[in-house]
Amino acid sequence: MANFFAGHAGGLHGHIINNGALAELMRHPKAMKKLQKELEDVVGLERMVEESDLEKLDYLSMVVKETLRLHPVAPLLAHAATEDCTVNGYHIPKKSYVIINAWAIGRDPSAWTDAEEFIPERFEGSDVDVRGNHYQLISFGSGRRRCPGIQLGLTVVQLMLAQLVHCFDWELPNNMLPEELDMSEAFGITMARVKRLIAIPSYRLHK
Repeated sequence: MANFFAGHAGGLHGHIINNGALAELMRHPKAMKKLQKELEDVVGLERMVEESDLEKLDYLSMVVKETLRLHPVAPLLAHAATEDCTVNGYHIPKKSYVIINAWAIGRDPSAWTDAEEFIPERFEGSDVDVRGNHYQLISFGSGRRRCPGIQLGLTVVQLMLAQLVHCFDWELPNNMLPEELDMSEAFGITMARVKRLIAIPSYRLHK
């Protein structure tokens, strides 16, 4: 599965879906069913999801945000000071490199209730987004140096995840229980799963 995404959608999209979203949804069957129900209500079971459907899929957006909070593609974001400045009382000399720990911010209990839990509903009625305007969720960076492909990336991720969840039911192999799914990650330039996600799909659309 990881090879499929890496070859067809790029490492970013494959990471978000394979390392985070699909694994979390399989680990939380109620969230998976809730997302499938939303897709059935909006799209139906006679066709695949289209890009024009995405704006109506609120829970899908929440799932992607929650995935990016817990599983940022790049755990550390580097910035350089172009001039001397002071931030929260700390003097930062010109040309200093500042490393922002996006992974730790996303799991900060002072910013998030039940910070270690996968709860997409936390974004219901919230204006917090991933475009860098809210510092508790900076998966794509912030300011002028944020990722220029945010909108394209989010659209592709939402569409791919929606297709996978809408078109297929998913099971873990060997009668594995959801709570037995290993979510361990290896820390590096990017966050990768220690063990690849292995899942068994079964087609669920009427056509």
